[in-house]
Amino acid sequence: MTHLASLLAPLGTHVPARTHTHSSEIAPTDLKSPAGNSKGEGQAAAHCTMSVTSGKTGPSLTQEILSHLGLASKDLLQSLQAALSGSLERIVVALLQPAARFDAQQLRTALKDSSSAEDVAMEILATRTPPQLQECLAFYKHDFQMEAEEDIKSKTSGILQDLLLALAKGRRESYCGIIDYNLAEQDVQALKRAEGPTTKGTWVLVFTQRNPEHLVRVFHQYQRDTGHELEKTVRHRFHRDAQGPLLSLASVIRNTPLYFADKLHRALQETEPNYQVLMRILVSRSETDLLSIRAEFKKKFGKSLYSSLQDAVKGDCRSALLALCRAEDI
Repeated sequence: MTHLASLLAPLGTHVPARTHTHSSEIAPTDLKSPAGNSKGEGQAAAHCTMSVTSGKTGPSLTQEILSHLGLASKDLLQSLQAALSGSLERIVVALLQPAARFDAQQLRTALKDSSSAEDVAMEILATRTPPQLQECLAFYKHDFQMEAEEDIKSKTSGILQDLLLALAKGRRESYCGIIDYNLAEQDVQALKRAEGPTTKGTWVLVFTQRNPEHLVRVFHQYQRDTGHELEKTVRHRFHRDAQGPLLSLASVIRNTPLYFADKLHRALQETEPNYQVLMRILVSRSETDLLSIRAEFKKKFGKSLYSSLQDAVKGDCRSALLALCRAEDI
């Protein structure tokens, strides 16, 4: 019997042998005592925990639990909330949702809190593909009876508002495999001429409508022409409140996995780890580029993300986040 099986045995659920290594296991404190709960609730919690450690998310995770337990979908969330607690409950509930709905909820929370609007809203709107973004905004309208653009207009201002509104329109060009060198040169010259607040529209247009592959070429060509990185120009020409959004977007464009690795590292370096940031990134990137994020994390900071989580995170959130991270990077 595996260690995970021994932990879950009191709930009456059979756990098959694990075939992968280094995957985190959920500690007993992450599960409420089954006393007073139905057997189905305990089984739902156990099977959901098993699925988290195997990396399933979204509809595939929900369907597996429903099939395993014979539950109706409307009963699943209630059963899980009765059997789980704390950070594990929040993570599992997030994993059970469609990724776009989770994004919509995170975006709504960020826009309601002006202190996180720039960081979180930019992260979501700038790193999702056009189809992902379209689905996220559809959930936003359905769940909150309001267009995300309305909240952006009422909760943000300045160039941050301009960038978020432009990104929310989802008009970024798709990459067709061919780099338009003439257009890249035109964009470089336009950015070199765009000085002062009256020309911010040029920066917004280029940063939000060109595809990332094209923009990387623009960044490289800009540095060759000027002798310095484009980010230096941003710091020189724009006030501090405009610098942040532009620099964040430039970071996403240059290297999205590194952008997330930096955010995870900052979250772990706070006096108390920022569990909300850790959960949001690990959940949202678990089925896309988490392996690349882990590689960038270790390359830059000399220590794996898994080990960093082990050392910094305490309490019931620890084992759940380690399960999402999945493995040590040797």
